[in-house]
Formats: sequence, C-alpha cells, structure tokens
Amino acid sequence: MRTQSRESQAYVTPQMALIFLKEGNRRFRRNLHANADLLHQVNETRDGQFPFATVLSCIDSRVSSELIFDQGLGDIFSIRVAGNFINNDILGSMEFAGKIAGSRLIVVLGHTNCGAIRGLCDHVNIGHLGGIMKKLRPALEATEYDSAYRTSGNPAFVDRVAETNVQLALAGIPIRSPIIRSLLSQGLIGLVGAIYDVHTGRVNFMEENW
Repeated sequence: MRTQSRESQAYVTPQMALIFLKEGNRRFRRNLHANADLLHQVNETRDGQFPFATVLSCIDSRVSSELIFDQGLGDIFSIRVAGNFINNDILGSMEFAGKIAGSRLIVVLGHTNCGAIRGLCDHVNIGHLGGIMKKLRPALEATEYDSAYRTSGNPAFVDRVAETNVQLALAGIPIRSPIIRSLLSQGLIGLVGAIYDVHTGRVNFMEENW
C-alpha cells in the first residue's frame, strides 16, 4: 500500500476516493489486506499528511475506519463520536480536512446494532450522555416505522433509526457549513452516507445521496 502524498492526493477525485474505500472494504471482508509497512508509513508521514477521505463514525470498538476500509497511516481522517452526529467541532474538523488538508470525500458512517442508538430508543438520560441523546433525538423522531415496538428490543427499528441519523447528518453538513457547501458545489469534495454491518463486515453506501 502506497502512503498518500501531496501529489497522489491531488490526483484523487471524490469518485475515486469512494472507489478506494469500497475496494478497501472488499479486501477487509475477504481478509486480503494490502501489504502495509507501518513503520515505513510513520517515516513517510512524519513531515505531513495528505488523507484522501474523511470518515465520521461512531466510537464503537467494532467500527474502526482504518481497519474496515483497509487503509494505512496517513490515508484517512477519522472523526469518532458516539452516535456519529454532527456538531460545530466536528464540522470544523471536516472543514479543516477538506479546505486545508485537501481531503476529497466525507463519509458519514453509521452501523447496525449501535449502542448509542439503542440508548436513544430506550430514552437513556444520564450524565453527559444525556446531551448526546438530545443531539440524536431528531433521528428517533423522524424515523417512520409501522410497528409500535420502538425500543432497543427491536433490532430492525434500531437499525432504521441509525440510517435516519446518517441521513440527517448528510442533510445538515452542507446547511451548517458554508465552507463544505462551497467545496461540494465546486466538485472538490464528495459527501456520502454508509452503514457498516457488524454481522458481515460489509459497508453499504447510500449512493442515492451522492
């Protein structure tokens, strides 16, 4: 695996960045990891970093973006917070990644069986976690579901809320960040949602939002 450089990053388009992530997830699922000399990558990135993509994901220990997309040091920016929601700090990180550091793609990555979403469905409200639940609540309220069984005991409902949460983040990013909105309008960056399946290791992209 080649470490990203300024030159290779400049060559990448948003569409190419998406392909790189898809190919990486395919390798991950087949246990065919690209050869990576991590110490060499440490040396190659000591003077700078040129990641081609930015991934906002949950803190869940099963959802490491570098692993599930089979990427090395210096390849992607990884933003993690329980429930993969957006706030001003996360938007600022995305603006740095896209405007300053040249990242070509933003991925909002939710996942199945999400503990934060399960807590949301059960109306958990303790300590600072209650503040996270408040930020996630719009996803619960916006999720249409035929059954009245809207708790963590219904895995299908939990996963539906996780999808809604990703979709709301996708809608909110360009509205709340004029910088990212400008990059998107110029075609300098892409924005896409995805759901990681903790049962299979597959990342399913919501390309209808592309």
